[in-house]
Amino acid sequence: MKTRLKKAVTAAKSVQSIECVGTVQGHREGHGVVQPAEGGPGLFIPATEMRGVMHQDRVRAQVTGHDRKGRPEGRVVEILERRKGPIMGRLLQEGGAWLLAPEDRRYGQDILIPKTGTAGASPGQVVAVELIEAPALQARPVGRVVEILGEVDDPGLEIEIAVRKYDVPHVFSAAAVAQAEALSPVVRAVDRRGRLDLRDVALVTIDGDDARDFDDAVYAEPLRDSDPTADPDAWRLVVAIADVSHYVRPGDALDEQALERATSVYFPRRVIPMLPEALSNGLCSLNPEVDRLSMVCDMVVNGDGEVEAYQFFAATIRSHARLTYTEVASALGQAPTPEGQRARAWLPQLQNLHEVFLLLQRARRRRGAADFETTETQIISDEQGRIQQIVPRVRNDAHRLIEEAMLAANVCAADFILQSGLPALFRVHEGPTPEKRRALADYLRVMGVPASLPEEPRPADYQALLQATRDRPDAAQIQTHLLRSMQQAIYSPDNAGHFGLAYEAYTHFTSPIRRYPDLLVHRVLKELLASATEKSGSRRRRYRPDLEQWREWGQHCSANERRADEASKDVEAWLKCRYMREHLGEEFTGTVSGVAPFGLFVTLDSLYVEGLVHITELGGEYFRHDEVRQELRGERTGLRYVLGGKVRVQVSRVDLDGRRIDFRVVREGETDRLLERGRSVASGRGGSRSATPEAEVGAEEALSVVLQADRAHKRAARSARQSRQSTAEGRGRGGGAATPRAPARGGKGERGAAKVSGGAPVRGKRR
Repeated sequence: MKTRLKKAVTAAKSVQSIECVGTVQGHREGHGVVQPAEGGPGLFIPATEMRGVMHQDRVRAQVTGHDRKGRPEGRVVEILERRKGPIMGRLLQEGGAWLLAPEDRRYGQDILIPKTGTAGASPGQVVAVELIEAPALQARPVGRVVEILGEVDDPGLEIEIAVRKYDVPHVFSAAAVAQAEALSPVVRAVDRRGRLDLRDVALVTIDGDDARDFDDAVYAEPLRDSDPTADPDAWRLVVAIADVSHYVRPGDALDEQALERATSVYFPRRVIPMLPEALSNGLCSLNPEVDRLSMVCDMVVNGDGEVEAYQFFAATIRSHARLTYTEVASALGQAPTPEGQRARAWLPQLQNLHEVFLLLQRARRRRGAADFETTETQIISDEQGRIQQIVPRVRNDAHRLIEEAMLAANVCAADFILQSGLPALFRVHEGPTPEKRRALADYLRVMGVPASLPEEPRPADYQALLQATRDRPDAAQIQTHLLRSMQQAIYSPDNAGHFGLAYEAYTHFTSPIRRYPDLLVHRVLKELLASATEKSGSRRRRYRPDLEQWREWGQHCSANERRADEASKDVEAWLKCRYMREHLGEEFTGTVSGVAPFGLFVTLDSLYVEGLVHITELGGEYFRHDEVRQELRGERTGLRYVLGGKVRVQVSRVDLDGRRIDFRVVREGETDRLLERGRSVASGRGGSRSATPEAEVGAEEALSVVLQADRAHKRAARSARQSRQSTAEGRGRGGGAATPRAPARGGKGERGAAKVSGGAPVRGKRR
């Protein structure tokens, strides 16, 4: 007994000696995770320990044990660096006290605002607050208003919140603006010096209808047109990319701003560009019928779709036409539509490009690149920025044509750099980790998929699985699992190939207007070209950053790419929540897009909006989560909800502040039963089927009453549970130092019910 006790004490001491340094990631439920800087699993921090820290603080934490789920659990022992930057939220006045309710619920607690720190803001306005006193275990944080963003319903406010919430740089420095304005608005003779003149080559740009900056222009012709001795099946493919590096030099004001942003951020109806508009939409945009500087990849594509030769050079070009995907697809299809009329003037050139595309596509299939069929959506907004419609983006051959041309140029750039031995940034996409591969193999086995997955899967194995399961009813479900098993693509100087595209080396060269890694690759290519032509003894300034600098750039650009995605998704989620408030109580057919222990994520088939069906809304039985099969199964009835399955749901709640939409499952005949019950209430005859027209109207009203009563009952039950939990926590805490508190506002910090026109109350629940 003593030996076992001694071992337990030794083990406990060993666990407590483990420390980690990382960034706190708060959770809306109050707890947090310390994410180590070097990566790997995070350290769980319980809610009681989170009172003295905030989301995004950098801390040192100590492991104290494991929680019920087996996760390492710990406590914060030192705060190394407090989060910088303002916190967005809504200013409230309750019981004479001013509070900021953070828009990002990961902060977990309200911020007290002194009366002298409101900057004249009114209750209910969205403001930015700067902390003046950090939180402590027994005291809330204190701040002051530094910026008033406006009212909640102001058009575009969601974007203003997002750029500050995610620390997206959105104002260019005075030095960068001055540098951009000092540039000549036209290409000068001195700029063209040392460049090939390709202004007579019929390059065209092909982009979306709403594109404003044009990175690339393309041209194709049979190789025999310029070389009679060439292979009759070979083609010449020219990809011209805007030469941003001519205007943005290492270390200047524009370069510092571009590096800080690392990428342009795209929102519905607005773009936060990486470069000032004078460059992104002007000098560096390949607009039609004007001279532009470019970097050119001139390729020879053989009859098998392989690039057998290429060369890079600086050139002066002139785009001969600005075409859209819709126009090009229409022209190639010979369809007599108004969209294709203008593009048909360029039909011979477009047909050449299409022939090259078909060759490159065949090579892609032979290479074994995975070809996933995913649905992208486009938000169509009104002048106020509100969603009018969400529609799928339809990809056609024009999209694929440009995609294949850009892929070919990117591969050539990666090959050229690899041969030189100089460091640069590659776009790296590694294969699945052993854990993800095993999880995928287990799933395929239980689903009865005959194809097996080898220990070291190749892209061709993924493509074979897609082909083998294409006609199965659960094909979409299987494709989702294949996608989720892959790792995230990153930028790195350590080339590990691109698994998804089945390339041994791949980089980004084709979008220097909106991606900083592409600008860096252009600089390396220019360095290689200059080194090949310079004379012995030249004193030219070389561009040779060391490997550690490249590694730092790769991490920075990868992180900012994720930041841009999160900010864009946050704005889309806000707009979709606002859009769905108009559909409260309505029923839709949806597809299960995610399965978790706490419920189902369902995407509406007609509106392309995702919401949550909490497990408590699935019925009066216990549902067991099967992680391998990705399903919830009822223990009593055997009812299964699986990834990719179809369900009928009703929009039951929309939380605009929390970016959350809640659904409830509607079972077959449920609406009819409620309607029949409503008729009974209206007629007063206990369920008689005969009713007058007036009674029918009353039945519809009664149905609404029944539905609202159902929701009210559930809300009351939740509030009662929360009240009991709050009481239990208060008893557990007992006495202690006094803590400034705002007046109680309902369970879990709820603000009460905000009436929504035409639907049930929507509560802005907040942690």
